[in-house]
Amino acid sequence: MVRLFLVLPIALLLGGCIKSMAVNALGDALANGGGTYARDDDPDLVAAATPFGLKTIESLLDAEPEHRGLLLAAARGFTQYGYAFTQVEADYVEARDFDAAQHLRRRAKRLYVRARDYGVRGLEVEHAGFLAGLRGDRKATLADLEGEDVPLLYWTATAWAAAVALDKDDAEMAADLDLVEAMMERAFALDPQHGRGALHDFYVAWFGGRPEAAGGSDAKARAHMEASLRDSQGKRIAPLVSFAETVCVKRQQKDEFAALLARALAFDPDASPPDRLANLIAQKRARWLLTQRDDLFLE
Repeated sequence: MVRLFLVLPIALLLGGCIKSMAVNALGDALANGGGTYARDDDPDLVAAATPFGLKTIESLLDAEPEHRGLLLAAARGFTQYGYAFTQVEADYVEARDFDAAQHLRRRAKRLYVRARDYGVRGLEVEHAGFLAGLRGDRKATLADLEGEDVPLLYWTATAWAAAVALDKDDAEMAADLDLVEAMMERAFALDPQHGRGALHDFYVAWFGGRPEAAGGSDAKARAHMEASLRDSQGKRIAPLVSFAETVCVKRQQKDEFAALLARALAFDPDASPPDRLANLIAQKRARWLLTQRDDLFLE
């Protein structure tokens, strides 16, 4: 009997260790993964599969709440799902079902907020009190971040900015835009080529979608579009679509709008398998935008 009592704690301890090792290994794989989804040629299949994957990540986080890889995967995954399969879908259904579109936008905002919160948690694993520091002394807080923090910094700020953009009436959240800007500036200073142009993509929308009085700059948006295309060797078409949708519409440049979207649609998604899914989603957006020309342009 004594021997049994000695064996049980050891077995339980080993069981806990093995579970932790398994969760950590899976978390590392998820943090570095996404390639299978990114290469997929069926956006509808990915849209259906993603929620299960996201809930799996959350279940693993219950077991390992401070696993930075899992927290990064959650921040990235909820942001991507919120945009690609929720927010943009609202635009596509709005003409026939306004209430459904509004529901999708509210849902997208919640997904972005969840992504932001996971990102903040990830940053606080290595930088305790990050959010409080950001609100107090952002310069000193951000100065502590290093290159390895850029992915979490990028996805946290992206989700945060997206949530603000979807609900401009949320004054409390809108007041945080200067924090988002500071976070992205730090990420850009640490690794301007992160994600083969991902930071430039953010700035295309950031500068292109804002009026000059609020810090917008069409020239800066164009420069970032070109830099993104350069960093990806022309294999990622999202900056073309983003620039057309923001700057060209704002400036009522109908010809360039059409030319950029035609360029995006002419790209063969199979020419860059790692970017296939993102490019297919961007091409769907380009086709939809072309159907909206009469509403987007006065002439």
